Amino acid sequence: MDPCPFVRFLVGNLALTTPEMLSCKSFHCRFKIRGLPSQISDIKVVAADGDALVENRVHVCFTLSRVEVEKLIEKSSKGCSELKIDIRGGGSGHGCGGFRKGKLIGCVVVQLDLKNVVENWGINKATLVQNGWVAFGGSGTKLHVTVRAEPDPRFVFRFDGEPECSPQVFQVNGNVKQPVFSCKFALRNSGEWGLRSRSSPSEPSTSSVASCFRSPAVEDQQKPLKERKGWSITIHDLSGSPVAAASILTPFVPSEGSDCVTKSNPGAWLILRPGHGTWKPWARLEAWRDRRGIGRNSLGYRFDLIPDGGGIDTISLANSTIDAKSGGKFSVDITTGPSLMTSPTGSFDLGSCSGSSSNSDLGSASGSGSWGHILYRGFVMSSTVGGYRRCSKPEVEVGVQHVSCTEDAAAFVALAAALDLSVDACRPFSRNLRKELRQHVPE
Repeated sequence: MDPCPFVRFLVGNLALTTPEMLSCKSFHCRFKIRGLPSQISDIKVVAADGDALVENRVHVCFTLSRVEVEKLIEKSSKGCSELKIDIRGGGSGHGCGGFRKGKLIGCVVVQLDLKNVVENWGINKATLVQNGWVAFGGSGTKLHVTVRAEPDPRFVFRFDGEPECSPQVFQVNGNVKQPVFSCKFALRNSGEWGLRSRSSPSEPSTSSVASCFRSPAVEDQQKPLKERKGWSITIHDLSGSPVAAASILTPFVPSEGSDCVTKSNPGAWLILRPGHGTWKPWARLEAWRDRRGIGRNSLGYRFDLIPDGGGIDTISLANSTIDAKSGGKFSVDITTGPSLMTSPTGSFDLGSCSGSSSNSDLGSASGSGSWGHILYRGFVMSSTVGGYRRCSKPEVEVGVQHVSCTEDAAAFVALAAALDLSVDACRPFSRNLRKELRQHVPE
């Protein structure tokens, strides 16, 4: 099945110049497209309106699916939408409260031709929407901004049920869906894990690789009376062959004096891919209960890639929180920042609508030294995460440039399942889990 069409509007190369003496020491912009959450970024002031003074970087990125683009076109008589940029001085560029305290300097509006986007679905070609200085406010003040529209096709996978219920996984495109994977959730006690000295693609086990990633301090501690461990989920293709797996590496245990898993002692999953008759570690996912996040009831997580399928050093790609009650979206998107513009193996110029890069292969890389540069730029993947009060059927989006085989897609599906299961693994130990998760788990 073909990937689903998405489009990204990259906004960058921001700079502000003004002939006036402004009392504010810091400035920031608020970016808004109708129907999408607003975003905020700091902006620097330059002495003159020369392009050489502008920092070449992406500041914010808006992503729209085909459905979202079509809805915006329906609401517009000319098939266009607007990117509204408010420029403010003072206050804080991080959060709505701080932003409102700033002084409004002016506003710039950039027209987005969405009809042109629809007409170019399927054409892998970027469009330069805006590039250069824009005067506003009538006093000679100017904003430099570059806006670029680029296609961002993605494979979309949807679980047909909650991961712990061993559901099927469908690939979807609009109203069309077809089964591509099946999931098998399992619970094992510690004795069962120790029976296998080597990992087998038919039975995922972490025993052979756990010593490489588990903290020695944890092993020296006395076992807690309560722990959640032995959970695993295996992803099978349509022929029944296992193509990815996720299993708990570090048990989820309550911290001393608490009934919650905390950041100081998180639980961890190992995401595995098959290779040469055995399972190879591909990534590590840590999760914990974060009382400082949204509504003081959040799931904190950290996602690290494991170079070369087993090295000690890892590459961190995501570290954030999700509302544990209502859920949210887990995303690996390395778009903003100056590192996207140039690298030893590729180049990207936001203003020229041209770029070149090596294809990313999340399953194989020759060494950890090359992993932090360009292999993981742009959108990698995202997954919906249900809260503990909702029936969760994760929907996973994966950038097509990161999928070259079935195992690539399956690894991201396994990661999505592990993160969704972490919501339950991090629930307070004073709460009972659903029966699918309680079997063989000491409480």
